[in-house]
Amino acid sequence: MPVETKAKIYTRTKRILNIAGSLLSTGIIVTILLSGYSVKLEEYSRSIFPGDYGALLIFVLLISLLTGIVSFPLSFYSSYIIEHKYGLSNQTLSAYFRESLKSTLVGAAIGIPVILAFFYILKTFSANWWLIFGTFIFFLSFVLGRIAPVLILPLFYKLIPITDPLLAQSISDISSKAGVNVNGVFTFDMSKNTNKINAAFTGIGKSKRILLGDTLISKFTNEEIMIVFAHEAGHYFHKHILKLTLISAALTFAGLYITSIAYDFLVRYFAFESITSIAALPLLGLLLGAYGFITNPLGNIISRKFEWEADTFALSSTGDSKSFISAMEKLADSNLSEKSPNKVIEFLFHSHPSIDKRIQFAKEFVS
Repeated sequence: MPVETKAKIYTRTKRILNIAGSLLSTGIIVTILLSGYSVKLEEYSRSIFPGDYGALLIFVLLISLLTGIVSFPLSFYSSYIIEHKYGLSNQTLSAYFRESLKSTLVGAAIGIPVILAFFYILKTFSANWWLIFGTFIFFLSFVLGRIAPVLILPLFYKLIPITDPLLAQSISDISSKAGVNVNGVFTFDMSKNTNKINAAFTGIGKSKRILLGDTLISKFTNEEIMIVFAHEAGHYFHKHILKLTLISAALTFAGLYITSIAYDFLVRYFAFESITSIAALPLLGLLLGAYGFITNPLGNIISRKFEWEADTFALSSTGDSKSFISAMEKLADSNLSEKSPNKVIEFLFHSHPSIDKRIQFAKEFVS
């Protein structure tokens, strides 16, 4: 099967599975609410822990277990079976469950305090809960951005500083052009899980760093690696992380405000006692999910604009359109990316411009 045909089938299969997974999870929550089972779950939770906060955690745990169990077959098929079928995954079954457990524990360590803080704010500030909680989330995002590269990421990957002297010198040259002040450039062992290629600019303040997957290092030439690094440096040059943080904050505040209005209405419509009723809280999840779905295309538009700016910086700083094009070709083949997706699909779901558009841009680029 030609790689391009294989990529189309893989991409569409994953998209259908992801949409099906979202619809299934949403359907479970809607069923819990419409059947009145949400109230019964709260009553059962309070029979275990009469206090509000203990009952809240039991309630969230029960719903999480229910949705997790029902969704597991679809999730496992998408994230394990399909990835192996198309030769993209290196994970053993035991490693898959080990990494999933680790992700769950890290998510719980972050999520439980957030849930408790949210409920405290909801009970304490009533109609203005959205403003206070939005502020809380804004500052939490900075804290997580600061600690994630140094505390969370190493739980999943080994980070190794770049040591190749020629590559290090080239990186230093590009860094000077971009004004990049990062706490190192690292490879990370993506290959333990996947054959895909990835790179990222991450961190805030002293934890800023650029990460290059070891699969990228092994498959790309030094010139192609420099294109990828220059692209990531372009994000720093254009202050994309700061801009995305501010845009995300604006969308978060707007979303919480709109959600608070709809939540007040739906709490009355479904005859819950108040907005602090634990049984009513799944409504908030549905409303925030709907808001995210509606605003996701807007976020993708902004993201694609930033990717164009990073590509432009990479091409202008290296002057190497040939390596840019070969890097894009390898990226598409290794990740089974659809090079030229349907325009509607690209608009709705893609955070990056299509590979074909990026290649054409490089062919026509004049610095």
